[in-house]
Amino acid sequence: MGAVLKANERTDLQHSSLKRLRAEGNIPAVVYGRNQESQSVYVDSVDFLKTIREVGRNGIISLDVGGNTTEVMLSDYQEDSIKRDILHADFIAVDMGSEITATVRLNLTGEAAGVKDGGVLQQPVHEISVTATPGNIPAAVELDVTNLQVGETLMVADLKTNNNYQINDDESLVLASILAPRQEEEISSGEQQEPGTPENEEGRETEASEESES
Repeated sequence: MGAVLKANERTDLQHSSLKRLRAEGNIPAVVYGRNQESQSVYVDSVDFLKTIREVGRNGIISLDVGGNTTEVMLSDYQEDSIKRDILHADFIAVDMGSEITATVRLNLTGEAAGVKDGGVLQQPVHEISVTATPGNIPAAVELDVTNLQVGETLMVADLKTNNNYQINDDESLVLASILAPRQEEEISSGEQQEPGTPENEEGRETEASEESES
């Protein structure tokens, strides 16, 4: 199963206690789930980062709270915008047999033919929504843009998927396109495109699928 991350229960929820925990190298966190009450815990920041690197942003973590282990996923986290330290984490307890919905990164792969011809690659979407059992949520979904020519677009319908997960976004949603150089100049001097990278690229949320609530 997933990597084991040790956690300790938090009984003192005062603000001063949070500051002390962070000063000692810990991250305050909350564990929640449909069939359990929310639990306040804290984890070692070094162990937390090591675990996320090991299992991935949407990976399964065996959270050990005082000897009681729960399978969880990292639902969300807060990050210090200047120091980039993790200030708080949310873990969601998961049922390995029930489907959940998660937002995952979209990676463009290959060098587009249209870029070689002087076009400019645009990626308006950086994340997509998928539904699967927790163990089948991909770390990222890849889209090969190698054959993309100037003036062409790739949409959700062009994504190659397997039966392990379902993509929830509309098939007509444009994921990548190649603009002619002149078009790019007009856009730059007129309306501004969405930035190339979202402000919080890792800030993905995981939530229980509506289908699994029945």
